Amino acid sequence: MTDSSNADASDHHPLLRRRDGHHARVTFEELFFDLIYVFAVTQLSHELLTNLNLTGVIETLILWFAVWLGWQYTCWVTNWFDPETPRIRGLIFAVMLAGLLMASAIPGAFGERGWIFALAYVAIQVGRTAYIVWELGPDHPLAANYRRMLGWVSIAAVFWIAGVFVEHEARMVLWAVAVLCEYVSPMFGFALPGFGRSKTRDWTIDGGHLAERCQLFVIVALGETLLATGATMARAEIWDLPILSALLATFLGTLAMWWLYFGTSSKDATDAITHSDDPGRIGAYFHYVHAVLVGGIIATAVGNDLVLAHPHDGLKVAYALTLSGGPAIYLLGSAIYKKVVYGVLPPPHVAGVVALLALLPVAPFVDLLTMGWLTTIVMVAAAFWEGRLVRKRHEADKRQAAQREPGR
Repeated sequence: MTDSSNADASDHHPLLRRRDGHHARVTFEELFFDLIYVFAVTQLSHELLTNLNLTGVIETLILWFAVWLGWQYTCWVTNWFDPETPRIRGLIFAVMLAGLLMASAIPGAFGERGWIFALAYVAIQVGRTAYIVWELGPDHPLAANYRRMLGWVSIAAVFWIAGVFVEHEARMVLWAVAVLCEYVSPMFGFALPGFGRSKTRDWTIDGGHLAERCQLFVIVALGETLLATGATMARAEIWDLPILSALLATFLGTLAMWWLYFGTSSKDATDAITHSDDPGRIGAYFHYVHAVLVGGIIATAVGNDLVLAHPHDGLKVAYALTLSGGPAIYLLGSAIYKKVVYGVLPPPHVAGVVALLALLPVAPFVDLLTMGWLTTIVMVAAAFWEGRLVRKRHEADKRQAAQREPGR
């Protein structure tokens, strides 16, 4: 379907957004909703910082995907349905309350607060989806898709709830299966026996709106990185030269991440999804990729905290992997994102990942501050290189457009 066909569909249901061919603005309700995820991302980075080992990484990864999926599925709802209508606004506020409980339970999710986390998350996913199924009724074009979706989030809910009744390692396994149910099922159209399969062309979306929602979540994650930097700096008893140097290194690294995303691709990403002949497919790719990209930002925030808190400490293996791995995961996610937008993998990102991995053998011989600067230099270099390539691409596009003008 196209935007025009969705406009026809919206005439048959009062809760759907009206498509008039213009970019649908992000509403205040959606921005208010995102504030919950500022808190959730902060909780995740703190949880990883206090459990910086293999078990802690797996736990944080599972919880991160739960946080992302709760946001992602709600984001698709507000792309299709008008958040300024009372019933959808009420739904968003209900999800916010459950999201606040879920985020608050993150530090004890694999302990005594596991039941709070699981029940709050299931309430978000199953409750929201069931409500939309009820509102749409049996005959609306989107209803079949949401019934399939409800089937899969309900299957996942069984694993979320089952995980509450078992001990730590078994809970990790069950919750990982639950995450896979919700993350992977859209890849094959929420296919279920007797319910059929959705097609991405059925997922009519406002491309500009969806791209902007993803961009705003990246801002949330980058903002949390700056908050972590500022909070650690404020706790420092002495602001000496190493601390100030660490502040500069972490700030420049965050700035490089911002530039790699917003300075070189944000507008092109909006154009790519808007002008695609299958915007639902591109939109789905965006959500898959951003889970990786934002995960890299969260890990980088933990690395920044380590550099500021202990600039002269030697690098343990976990510290080295965090300082190099966080930016590398970000570059990997960003590279795939730009592959979706431009159709090619960006060489600066690939080179940056290789350079960051090449720093690992150096780690035993340097302190946290030095390693922080080395990773920042790699990120800044990748950002400058990417910026130059994008400028050349835009100049080439302008020349081609000028040559196609009549009379030339």
